[in-house]
Amino acid sequence: MRNDSRLSRMLHVLLHMARHDGPMTSDVIARMLGTNAVVVRRTMAGLRDAGYVRSEKGHGGGWTIAADLDTVSLLDVHRAVGGPRLFAIGPEDPVSGCAVEKVVNAAVEDALREAEALLIVRLSAVSLAELALSFDAQCSSAS
Repeated sequence: MRNDSRLSRMLHVLLHMARHDGPMTSDVIARMLGTNAVVVRRTMAGLRDAGYVRSEKGHGGGWTIAADLDTVSLLDVHRAVGGPRLFAIGPEDPVSGCAVEKVVNAAVEDALREAEALLIVRLSAVSLAELALSFDAQCSSAS
């Protein structure tokens, strides 16, 4: 799974979990995402290690939210499941001997650094609680 896809998918899962009574199994989450339960467990492990979810084994077990949604930002979730990089684009050959490629790489890297700084600010400003409230409002207006 790409980092951006993983973030979106895990935000999707976390919002469902926040509004679901009881634990959600890896199999249920996998069906919801159209993937394999092993992939779900591997990805959810990062959220568990960060303290955002917990898992219980056995009958009636599964994944539950472990943190206050007000305290978890979109950036926190990205870091738990996506890793340090926000963008998967960049120079193909960062150590090229070509002068043109060096100039192009520098320009692209500068633009990516600026974009990443802006994205970090935005992702850190939005909490899971805000997403959950938006979800609730959308559901109530659709009724």
